[in-house]
Amino acid sequence: MPCKLCIYSLNNCDDALVSSLPSTALTSSSDLFSTHSPSFAKLNRRDGAGGWSPLDSNEQQWLQVDLGDRLEIVAVATQGRYGSSDWVTSYTLMFSDTGRNWKQYRQDDTIWVFTGNNNADSVVHHKLLHSTKARFLRFIPLKWNAGGRIGLRVEVFGCSYNIADFDGRSSLLYRFNQKLMSTFKDVVSLKFKSMQGDGVLFHAEGQRGDYITLELQKGKLSLHINLGDSNLHFSNSHTSVTLSSLLDDQHWHSVLIERFNKQVNFTVDKHTQHFRTKGDSDHLDIDYELSFGGIPVPGKPGTFQRKNFHGCIENLYYNGVNIIDLAKRRKPQIYTVGNVTFSCSEPQIVPITFLSTSQSYLLLPGTPQIDGLSVSFQFRTWNKDGLFLYTEFSPFLGGQMHICGHKMEAKGGLKNTVISCTSFFTLSTCFLPGTNLHDGLWHSVNINARRHRITLTLDNNAATASHATTASRIYSGNSYYFGGCPDNFTNSQCLNPITAFQGCMRLIFIDNQPKDLILVQQGSLGNFSDLHIDLCGIKDRCLPNYCEHGGKCSQSWTTFYCDCNDTGYMGATCHNSIYEQSCEAYRHQGKTSGFFYIDSDGSGPLGPLRVFCNITEDKIWTAVQHNNTGLTRVQRADMEKPYTMFFNYNSSVEQLEAMINSAEYCEQEAAYHCKKSRLLNTPNGIPFAWWVGRANEKHLYWGGSLPGIQQCACGLEESCLDMRYFCNCDADREEWTNDTGLLAFKDHLPVTQIVITDTNRSNSEAAWKIGPLRCYGDRQFWNAASFNTEASYLHFPTFHAEVSADISFFFKTTATSGVFLENLGIKDFIRVEIRSPKEITFSIDVGNGPREATVQSPTPLNDNQWHYVRAERNLKQTSLQVDSLPKKVLEAPAEGHFRLQLNSQLFVGGTASRKKGFLGCIRSLHLNGQKLELEEKAKMTPGVKPGCPGHCSSYGNLCHNGGKCVEKYNGYSCDCTNSAYEGPFCKDEVSALFEAGTSVTYIFQEPYPVTKNASTSSSAIYVDAVISKEYITFSFLTAHTPSLLLYINTYFHEYLAVILSKNGSLQVRYKLSKDGLLIFTINSGNFANRELHHVKINREEKKKKEDSFFFFNAFLRKIIPSVFFCCTADSLPLDPEVSKANAYGFTGCLSSVQYNHIAPLKAALRHPSIAPVTVKGSLTESSCASIMEADVNTATTIYSSSGMSCQEGNGEFKVYCRVRFPSFLLSYHIMVPLTFVLASNPHFLQFLPKVFSRKQMMLLAFCMGKKAPDYSVESGCQYVCASPHPQLSSQHPGLSKVSALTHRRNVSCKFRMGNDTENENSLP
Repeated sequence: MPCKLCIYSLNNCDDALVSSLPSTALTSSSDLFSTHSPSFAKLNRRDGAGGWSPLDSNEQQWLQVDLGDRLEIVAVATQGRYGSSDWVTSYTLMFSDTGRNWKQYRQDDTIWVFTGNNNADSVVHHKLLHSTKARFLRFIPLKWNAGGRIGLRVEVFGCSYNIADFDGRSSLLYRFNQKLMSTFKDVVSLKFKSMQGDGVLFHAEGQRGDYITLELQKGKLSLHINLGDSNLHFSNSHTSVTLSSLLDDQHWHSVLIERFNKQVNFTVDKHTQHFRTKGDSDHLDIDYELSFGGIPVPGKPGTFQRKNFHGCIENLYYNGVNIIDLAKRRKPQIYTVGNVTFSCSEPQIVPITFLSTSQSYLLLPGTPQIDGLSVSFQFRTWNKDGLFLYTEFSPFLGGQMHICGHKMEAKGGLKNTVISCTSFFTLSTCFLPGTNLHDGLWHSVNINARRHRITLTLDNNAATASHATTASRIYSGNSYYFGGCPDNFTNSQCLNPITAFQGCMRLIFIDNQPKDLILVQQGSLGNFSDLHIDLCGIKDRCLPNYCEHGGKCSQSWTTFYCDCNDTGYMGATCHNSIYEQSCEAYRHQGKTSGFFYIDSDGSGPLGPLRVFCNITEDKIWTAVQHNNTGLTRVQRADMEKPYTMFFNYNSSVEQLEAMINSAEYCEQEAAYHCKKSRLLNTPNGIPFAWWVGRANEKHLYWGGSLPGIQQCACGLEESCLDMRYFCNCDADREEWTNDTGLLAFKDHLPVTQIVITDTNRSNSEAAWKIGPLRCYGDRQFWNAASFNTEASYLHFPTFHAEVSADISFFFKTTATSGVFLENLGIKDFIRVEIRSPKEITFSIDVGNGPREATVQSPTPLNDNQWHYVRAERNLKQTSLQVDSLPKKVLEAPAEGHFRLQLNSQLFVGGTASRKKGFLGCIRSLHLNGQKLELEEKAKMTPGVKPGCPGHCSSYGNLCHNGGKCVEKYNGYSCDCTNSAYEGPFCKDEVSALFEAGTSVTYIFQEPYPVTKNASTSSSAIYVDAVISKEYITFSFLTAHTPSLLLYINTYFHEYLAVILSKNGSLQVRYKLSKDGLLIFTINSGNFANRELHHVKINREEKKKKEDSFFFFNAFLRKIIPSVFFCCTADSLPLDPEVSKANAYGFTGCLSSVQYNHIAPLKAALRHPSIAPVTVKGSLTESSCASIMEADVNTATTIYSSSGMSCQEGNGEFKVYCRVRFPSFLLSYHIMVPLTFVLASNPHFLQFLPKVFSRKQMMLLAFCMGKKAPDYSVESGCQYVCASPHPQLSSQHPGLSKVSALTHRRNVSCKFRMGNDTENENSLP
């Protein structure tokens, strides 16, 4: 009885297979003497010399066993030669069904090396991890006793099994007892081998459209399945899955298909794909029969719908039925079509593998001086370049011919075959008949030359054959080089224009005669170098696909490549996210508010999520919008027909969950506006509305309340309109009211659905709003632990990262060495450490020996500053990055072990290998994108403390323009109190527009509190402070001269002034107590050119013997009363130049004004009520940089004067406006169509509301034919007016056309800015 999963059973499959074989079944590469022949190599034999020994002990020797039939092999055993010092210490195994085309035994995707003997007579037994089936088996000695030679006795254990051979025109039909078979569960298992890349292995179908088909397609195995339903023509229930590749290699491959309802597990060899079928049906309906090996056409014996399978199948089971066993016993359920035999025929085909791109070649002889030549062969490769064939023509002609696989870009794909010929006659021609020939499939090449004509045919397709003609006849030579040329061959000058071929060849014919490659292997035919004969060693390095996150895999013979474009990831295997894990990380990079992608699990499986990062001075908010954040009205909903809204966040639940879990706090606003519509039906009723959270759970509490408490915010606060209820809406009143609050329990967020059921009564109505998901804080970015002793450490579960691992963290230390992190296996390990003050090392061993990537820093890393480390290992490379230093990369070997097997605990800050532990801090530790909770572990671990102070020592430089770094437990913040700038990093300018007559005066006095946490040390200048230098910075933009930019004075008529002279030059004029007037003039151009200029003035004391400068500074600081911007007080005595500039004042824009630790302009704009500052005239906050950009973009379209005119001509209506712009921007006046000018300058539009009055803006909007910026139009109004204005219409007849287009009804137009509403019934 077959096993439960219908796969062959290993029970009792342990027969000794060699002991009963005839002596002739054992052969070898050579033997030392007749007494050492392989006939004496059976286990425990003592006759002869007591075992086999070859003539020479080297790695080219082998012992072969012919089992007489294909059998299942489960184990092997070895001994040395009896009573001698000859034994083998390690060996490999190879299998074959023919004695040709060998396949090496692999385990864990590597060629497995078996441990041999340590003496002559003990038996070493090995059970194969994966049983194999073969007739021939070879033992290949690798190492042997150093004091002896190779000596071997062997045994093989296994059993027999069922097999069937299909010739490509046959099949087996399994017929049911009933007409229709309907199944919810199916299990199909088999093993097959074939040389053909296409063919149907299994098929069944039903009249309702159900079918299941398993077939080979270009060397890959495809499973097609359709669970039919009654609406088949209106549904897409077809499902196809393709798995594996290179299955036409004449080696055995196992297949298992398991289906339960719609769930399918599809396994080929060791690769499994899980999927669900499409459509609504769960069962498979099959009529009459199943076919194996092909799909016969009903009523047409010997005719098949598709190409049949050509090869062998063994151990074929369908739902527990052994199909081949029934066929062998000629049971009536099985009907045979064509010729099916029950032994596996083996085609005598010998493949060869060209291993090297520099040294591999095969030399075969030909028949010289034949009129023409004929060469054919088959090849398969992954490489785009390589020499297939080189031959010299007959010596008396002296020509040569190259046949190359060559990469050539062409429309439609890669053209992969080039022929170039040269001889005494002139010929150089290229044939391009092939497309994408480096696909790993077998392709055939035929070259025929007769007289003057050469023909190249690919894949036996005569229709696409390429031809060329020569001036002279072609005669064959006597040598043919396949794959490459020998390095030391000079006689015929074998030439290779490109690299050598790397891949497989077979079926080589020269002059229409096949070449026996076994004779080449035996040394009796031709010559070769760096080949594997009787073996095709091609390997699909893209199976499985180790390119992560949807990366596209391509390959060459020795490695694979990953295309990471459009994946959001980067690196050799698309492992690393190109995005940060949180908004906090973007802030740390100095980014400002905006839309970003965050990848909460880094290199983990979750993709990036688009969010809005609100980067403010206090909290860094992350917001995710959904599909409906507006206020939505609901009517006519009840319990039978509830209103339901589902929310789409353009992301998966897992992405949102990861973002929420990593945040410190999250919230969503929930608002319910009601008029005679109940919400939760408190105090004890069944709720009329509810919401659903991330786990698809129904929640009965509302915003502002707590989980499990069926109340609204007013219920908790005891502030509801009717105290008998716990929600305002539950009072069921006729007038509008609302319940609004924040949902802030993270485990329930985000809101995925809202349901409302009480708006179907008379006068009942509701409106709801669910705000965006908002979170702040990154629990991991500042998550840190301090290691206080070298023996202290934190331990975590084993790090499982077999094929891909990345480790990232920050550290700071004063120690000279120590281990950051370590995880051990039996032999494998992974470790990151600081080995010296300037050296970080990443060490790893995956079974091929330790490898180390080390980064050397030019400066010490134990400077108690934060440093960043990222270590990564994948199948292609091992790399280490430290801060921004050059990355150290080690390329991975093409072969060998590649799975990292760890089994101990993960040590952080310490080690299990007796190395020195780490002293210092580790922060933000991530392994494969997953965070490690350092602080929580540290709370429970002696010698380790949670957190790590001192962030400002590393990140204080991110606070710009005089901002002060302030330490926080989790991170830092920038205090911009004493800076002329603001924002999270004190980088945002504070600027304002000055009109004629505008001035700002700052009076020095005691400090004033400008922030809640401001200390006296962070405030402005004390009255009695003594400061030895002056530092002044500001920026300005103007078109007017002369102008007074800055004026500082004392009671003793000492002053410092910065002015623009009439010619636009900049002057700094100052007068000290005992010195005369000092003037510095900058004449490098006209600074009144409507461009933004930055001024920086430093004046430091210079101590002389009389200390006059020092005295002045001290005295000046005590008595300076004020700083003026724009103009001075009328009573101050001024020198003539300053007085002239003061008469004009300043008209323009001033930005980021700083005087020592005072920011007068910022104080005037931000703290006018508490700062000692006086503002005269109109001071409007604006952006100087934006004004300059707008001014540049509108260089010839700036206007002055006022009024409006309309004209009509050529059927086209135009509106002209005269508008007064700020005078500091003007140098000329012109009237042009305004609509085009303003619409094409967005920066200018943003500037307008700060310059024009409300009525001017409405007039401007009318002229523009669009709404004014920052205004909204209500009540059906469009543009400015919804009805024609009589006065304008009479003055401008053409205006009625425009008004008629927008006229709906005679209503007033409301224009709103902020909270102010003004009715405008007519234009100004």
